[in-house]
Amino acid sequence: MTMIDRRAMIAASSAALLLPRPLMAQSRGEAFSWDALVAMAQRLARAPFKETPLHPGAAKVDYDALHQARFREERTLWSDLPGHTGVRFFPLSANAAQPVSIAIVENGRATPLRYDPSMFDTPPGNAVAALGPDAGFAGFRIMNAARDGDWLSFLGASYFRAPSPQKQFGLSARAVAINTSIAGKEEFPRFTHFWLERTGADSVTVHALLDGASITGAFRFVSQLGPQGVRQDVTAALFPRRPIEELGLMPMTSMFWYDQANRTQGTDWRPEIHDSDMLAIASANGTAHCRPLTNPAAPRVDVFAERDPAGFGLLQRDRDFSHYQDDGVFYDRRPSLWATPSKRLGPGEVRLYAFPTDSEYTDNIAAYWTPSASVRPGRRIDASYRLDWSATQRPASAATAWVTDVWRGHGDQESQDRLVVDFADVTEAKPEIWADVAHGALIKKAGYPVLGQRNLFRVVLDVARQGGGTTDIRVQLRSGNRAISEYVHYPLGA
Repeated sequence: MTMIDRRAMIAASSAALLLPRPLMAQSRGEAFSWDALVAMAQRLARAPFKETPLHPGAAKVDYDALHQARFREERTLWSDLPGHTGVRFFPLSANAAQPVSIAIVENGRATPLRYDPSMFDTPPGNAVAALGPDAGFAGFRIMNAARDGDWLSFLGASYFRAPSPQKQFGLSARAVAINTSIAGKEEFPRFTHFWLERTGADSVTVHALLDGASITGAFRFVSQLGPQGVRQDVTAALFPRRPIEELGLMPMTSMFWYDQANRTQGTDWRPEIHDSDMLAIASANGTAHCRPLTNPAAPRVDVFAERDPAGFGLLQRDRDFSHYQDDGVFYDRRPSLWATPSKRLGPGEVRLYAFPTDSEYTDNIAAYWTPSASVRPGRRIDASYRLDWSATQRPASAATAWVTDVWRGHGDQESQDRLVVDFADVTEAKPEIWADVAHGALIKKAGYPVLGQRNLFRVVLDVARQGGGTTDIRVQLRSGNRAISEYVHYPLGA
């Protein structure tokens, strides 16, 4: 599987350029509407796919050149409105070499923006300055009112991301995922055109046209910055060009190297390194599932069959600085991302795909919804959902107790594995422990309140693995027939 380098995206997002209003074409623009964008995507799906050529000079814009090129702050788009969101633009680079078209929408009319090298203040010989006046943009970012940080960015393929309320970026989302878990078949359709519309002091609507070998689409992101983070209401109309074996909707991409449960996988001095540590799923019947993330020895896909799930997301639950000791990129401040469908999804699966990594520079985790219905040309696929980028450790659900930590080690015998799961907010005095083991045997289970820790309950399971594969453990706290905790899924040996 080939993934876009997460650090390349982060590097690019730290060197932005600014565009003044005079760089817009001097015309009233063309009429623009959501219906027109959907029709455009539908027409595009009937035509053969044509890849956008790479800009010939972009390969010379490396990490250093990108950071040396300084934007001119006074040229931020919408800078004439103090206290309002502004927009800055990314130059082409070695990691984002295909230009995108960007237009501004006002009063139902779209006016294209023109790229200009003078948007940058660059040192002599900088490769950004050599791109030329018709190079085009790589993407853009939405600035906060103080212009000292951004709260939303679109850069590379169909990727976009927002920070936590602590202004720290982490995982990314994308428009669609195509054949992500199928070896050698993954595709990365890309946004080729954007239309930006200012809708408030801290809100922007982004319209985008998606194009790829297997699919086209129209997207609308109604995005709002609030005190709890960024919220996006997403509407999409997708048009397959050809059959798609695995279509992923509401996809999100993250990084997990190691945590306290698999510390031996890390070679770094920091105790933990990950952007996310948990996949959480809210089922339609109120069941809350959680799958702690792992760094597998080989590519792995976990499938959770659902009908009309209430939502799912990749969370960064561990928000204790002392657990990371990272005073540079602050993993304890990384955002959690939760997707809430706006209408019933029907039958399908939440899929978690992971492949091995030995560093923090590669996104090796993907989560997405795959509908059961086949994906074939001529069939329109509509999607509507909400994305919440926040610092939440748990989504709202019927389950009270939630997993805070998972630990691993040897059991009473060295041939056995011990799994320790800590649940927070356990109010039952003596909860029942339900546990199940597949491809292994449960040797012992125990549970007790942790002394000195309010409502923290610890479950200890000793397991004997069978064969050389993965032993899958499921555990939940119950009171009679009533679940009082998340339903935990954990793979030993993954």
